[in-house]
Amino acid sequence: MSKEKIKTIRELKKIAENLKKQNKRIVTTNGVFDILHMGHLRYLQEAKKLGDILIVAINSDSSVRKIKGPKRPLNNENDRAEMLASLQCIDFVAIFDEENPIKFLEEVKPDVHAKGGDYKMSQIIEKGTVEKNNGKIVLIPMVKGYSTTEFINKIIDAYRKQ
Repeated sequence: MSKEKIKTIRELKKIAENLKKQNKRIVTTNGVFDILHMGHLRYLQEAKKLGDILIVAINSDSSVRKIKGPKRPLNNENDRAEMLASLQCIDFVAIFDEENPIKFLEEVKPDVHAKGGDYKMSQIIEKGTVEKNNGKIVLIPMVKGYSTTEFINKIIDAYRKQ
């Protein structure tokens, strides 16, 4: 069932157009979601509350390497997409190759694009694209104590040879 939620951007464009005709409010968010943790889950649940349909766009493996370096991602794009698609709060998942989600947002044209509270509105490069298409950006507060980088460092520290 969860794999059926994974769509191409082209498919999501058509799905979004049809949902908007039904007056459904579309929410998008994006990220790497490499090691899924409670911070991600709570963030995604809050994003879902902003509308009727939540679409999560994840960076492809190649774009993650460009952003985070050659050792990432730890989980490949298909596994990350399937993990996210298995969450009840997520309606659809897409994988994008670019370093930012602007191309994806141009196609889907969400009513709301959610970003983590670790961003300042001035840092959100996709803001112009979302607003140009009559959408708005909403910042969702970070869940303290949860970070993929912190998790990775915790694992390294726990298993480092002394």
